[in-house]
Formats: sequence, structure tokens, C-alpha cells
Amino acid sequence: MFRVSDPSISDKTATKMTIRRLLFAFLLGTSFVGLTVLMAVTLSPGGLKPLDIFILFCFMVTLPWTIIGFWNAVIGLLVMRLSRDPVAAVCPIKVGDADKPLKSSTALLSCVRDEDVESLETHLSAMVTNLIRAEQASHFKLYVLSDTSRDDVALHEQEMAARMSERFSGQMEIVYRRRAKNTGFKAGNIEDFCERWGDDHDFALVLDADSYMSADAIVELVRRMEVNPKIGILQSLVVGLPTDSAFARVFQFGMRLGMRSYTIGSAWWQGDCGPYWGHNAILRLKPFKEHCRLPVLPGKGPLAGTILSHDQVEAVLMRRAGYHVRVLPLESGSYENNPPHLLEFIRRDLRWCQGNLQYRRLLGMKGLKPVSRAQLFLAILMFLGSPAWIGFMVGAAVLGMTTDYAPYRPDTGLILFATVLTMVFAPKLATVADVLVRKDLRRAFGGPIRVVVSVAAEILYSAMLAPILAVAHTMFMGGLAFGKTIGWGAQARGVSRLPVPLAVSKLWPQTLFGLAGLTWMSAQPIELVWPVIPVAVGPLLAALIAVSTSTKFLGTLGIRSTLWRIPEETAPPAELADLHLPALSKGATAAVAQAGLVQGDPEPAEI
Repeated sequence: MFRVSDPSISDKTATKMTIRRLLFAFLLGTSFVGLTVLMAVTLSPGGLKPLDIFILFCFMVTLPWTIIGFWNAVIGLLVMRLSRDPVAAVCPIKVGDADKPLKSSTALLSCVRDEDVESLETHLSAMVTNLIRAEQASHFKLYVLSDTSRDDVALHEQEMAARMSERFSGQMEIVYRRRAKNTGFKAGNIEDFCERWGDDHDFALVLDADSYMSADAIVELVRRMEVNPKIGILQSLVVGLPTDSAFARVFQFGMRLGMRSYTIGSAWWQGDCGPYWGHNAILRLKPFKEHCRLPVLPGKGPLAGTILSHDQVEAVLMRRAGYHVRVLPLESGSYENNPPHLLEFIRRDLRWCQGNLQYRRLLGMKGLKPVSRAQLFLAILMFLGSPAWIGFMVGAAVLGMTTDYAPYRPDTGLILFATVLTMVFAPKLATVADVLVRKDLRRAFGGPIRVVVSVAAEILYSAMLAPILAVAHTMFMGGLAFGKTIGWGAQARGVSRLPVPLAVSKLWPQTLFGLAGLTWMSAQPIELVWPVIPVAVGPLLAALIAVSTSTKFLGTLGIRSTLWRIPEETAPPAELADLHLPALSKGATAAVAQAGLVQGDPEPAEI
């Protein structure tokens, strides 16, 4: 019989979370109103004409995510600097006794479709080996859940499963299952597992083909689930594996810096309505099976049928059922591979775009928590911000060319530009501030000079990348109206040079956008347009960026430069040894040593 030992504790926690959410809503609302008024004042010379109103509307659509990112970063930085235990401050759940044996059974779900089998086997074998070394393997069972469409790849998967079964015989059971049709995509794959084997286990740890988790990280998630029976989904932070992809190296460095302050800040007010990112997370199987079956959206067209972005929907359904969805803002032991080149990154983004836009049918779903409903709305707005941003930029350019009067107030315009720019980069700057004041983190990221130089280069890189993605999102959403769809195909994982014709054929809209932007800027005073030059240069060079950052040469150069370093490169964790990552090869080690950061040295030089 389940008994709450002290109901007042639960009531106090609920009250505290309500206060936090109301405070965050107040900060979001007042910031939104203030910035909107400031933009209206900036556009006020000559009165607000239809074009001014259009620009103002587009600006308003882009604001929520900018403001949310800013306040998440501010709150996250305050928690990181003022709290003795930032993780416990935003995720106050029991830890579990590490000296006691596990009592539960957990299924490891490797969800694959047309993947590189050699890389998959390396990751899965390393995880199983680590669990065996930790003497925890008896509590786990590995399921390779294949939705592979190609018979030759499926044959390799079967051979892999047979090799692993023989290798780990008597230590961990390996089950291979291939579906004839990938109905429901990944969510359908897991649903099929639940129907066949869901009653055999207490928990399921969901893994993508590129996922990798240490035994300590896996066991900690299980222990926390065992002692917190009201948690339905528990998600830890997922960081990028050290990579020899130039594109992924710079991108994941920026993500790493922005992730911690942002996630701690969001967990502070989201609490038990946290996120689920679809992998490297543990599920409580009974409520997941009973309450998290995805609806099939009625109608025709790309926004009907199976929901592509399944994870956030499963999270809100779990929360509706009365179970908590929590995120542990820990950066240890949970990894993934980021897309190795720009085209794969865009393709993944477009799948999320289509999936998130499907949420409009779910906003009226009965029984959802207010925070859950807000999360679905914001997920839609995340991608609607791209065409709004394009509209804002085009509208501002037209305004400057077609008006005889001064089209805006330069004083308030400068204040607005500085404010928005600060808000955009606040998550990264907040984490950088925390890194620079902590000796251990300064060393882990390569020293203060490297951190500052790497951050400056990454900010320029992301400023050039953002309009490339905005054009892609806008073009894709326009295509949705005519039935264009992205589907769910195999993902590119390895580093290989993109063919120039392919890059040009995929990125020509960005090139035209950049050319138009640069043409407009050339007719404007340089003191007026210099801050937005990356907005035109990035799209103009999109094909060149895509091809060059996909090459092994530039990837190796990035490693040898020792810029955009992540802590796993400075002091590689033991759990990564079995992956044989190129970024942690002897060549990379030599480059680190030449820079004065010898791996394994507890006191590396700060540069």
C-alpha cells in the first residue's frame, strides 16, 4: 500500500513550484511587452503604417524563445553560483543507496533503422561490457529493435546480434527483432516492444543508434527510478561525443556551453513537467504502456497521421497520468553523436519542424497540465519563428528602401538591438561566466584564453548558421502546404566530404537570400549594417560551409588547433576507451601535449 509520509511536504513543494512558474510567467510577459513597446517606438517615425505593423508582428513571433532562453540562463547562472548543489536545487528527488543491489529489471532499447552496424556494435558492446565490469549486467536485457528497410543491412544486424549473444552469453541476454513495416516510426517501434515484452521489465532505457552511456550513468538513473515511484520519465543531459567532424565540433562546443545554464534554469520552473528528448532517458514501463500511446492525427497531408516528434507528446501524456517527468542537469556519462555535416543537421531539423507543427492538433487535448500545454505551444512557435524572422528582415530592408523619412529611431533601435543580442547569447555567456570563475572547469575546457577565443569564433559561426537554418525552415514550411513531407529515413553518422553539386542543389535558396542581403547592404552606410553582415554572408557561403566542414581535413585541423575543446578531450573518461574515437586518437593526444595540456595530467596548463 502506497503511503505518503508527510502530505505537507508535497503541498509545500507544489506551492513553491506554482510561485516559481508565476514568477517566470511574469518575467516572460513583462519582457515581451517591454520589447514590443520598444520596437513600436523604434518604428514610430511617420506613424505605424501597414509595413511597420507587419515588421512588429514578425518581431513579436520571434520574441518568446529569445526571452525564455535569456531568463533560463539568468536563473541557471544564479542557481549555479549560489546553490551548494545546483542539481538537487532544481531536481529534488531521492538518489538511492549505491551500496544496495538493484531490485528492478531494465530493458535497454536500441532503436535502429538502416544504421552503420559496425559503429552500432561498438557502442552497444562497450555499454554491455561496462555493465558487466560494474557487476550490474544481470539486471539488464538488451533489445535491438530494428525498423531497417534494407535486407542487406538487416542481415548485418542479425549477425551483430548473434556475435554479441555469443560474446556475452551467460552475462546479458541479447534480443533482436525486426519489424516488417515501421508503422509509427520510432514511437511505433517502442510501442511494439511494450506490447511484446513490456510486462517483463520495470523500466526501459531508450537509446538511439548513436547513443552511448556509461554504466555509472545507467545505474544512477535506475536507482533514482527505484526510490522515486512517482517518476515516469527521467532524462539526463546528453553531450556530444568527441568528434573529428569540423561541423559537429564547433556546434557541440556551443551547445555544451549553452546547455547547462539553460537546462538548470528551465528545470527550476518546469520541475515535474520536464522535457523528454527521446533517447538516453529511462521510462517507467507500466504507466508508459498504459498512458503514452500516441494518437493518430485525423485528416490528410503532412501534418496528419503519425506524430513525428513523439517525445514531447509522450512527456505530456505521462504527466497527465500523474507521473513526474524530470531532467537531471548532469553532464556525465550520457553521450550522442551530433550530425557530421550541415545537410544532415538541416534534415534532422526539418523532421522536428514537421513533427512540432503537428502539435497544433493536440493543444486542446483534455487533462493536460498548463505547463505541458505551454510546452506544446512553444514547440510550435520554435519553428514558426524562422519565417517570422525572414519576414522581419525582408520587411526592414523594404522599409529602408521605400520611405523618404527616417524609417526608425536610431536611439531606441540601438538599445533594442543590444538587448536582443544579449538575450540571444545569454545561455552561452552565462555558462562561460561560470566556467571562467571555476578552476576545474577552466582546465577542463582548455584554459581561459582558449575558452574566450573558442566562444568568439563559435558565436560568429552560429550567427552565420542561424539564417541558413531559418531559410531552410521557411522553405520547408511553405512546401508543407503543397504536401511536401520529410518522413523518417536513415541518418548520416560518419564524416565524409559532401559532393559540391549536392550542397549547391540543396542550399541554393540560402545562396540567393545571402546574395540579396549583401546587395542591399552594399547600398547602405557601413555603420548601419555592419552588425548584421553575418546574416548575409552565412547564407551566401552556405554551400561552401557545408562542403568544407564535412571534410576530414578540416575536422583534423579543428582537433589539432585544440580550439572548441570539450572536457572529455582534456581528460578522457575511462568509459570512452572502448569506442576508439578518432578525436581521442594518438594524433589528437600529441596535439594536446604540444599545447601543454597532457591527457591524464591532473594539473594541465591553462592557456
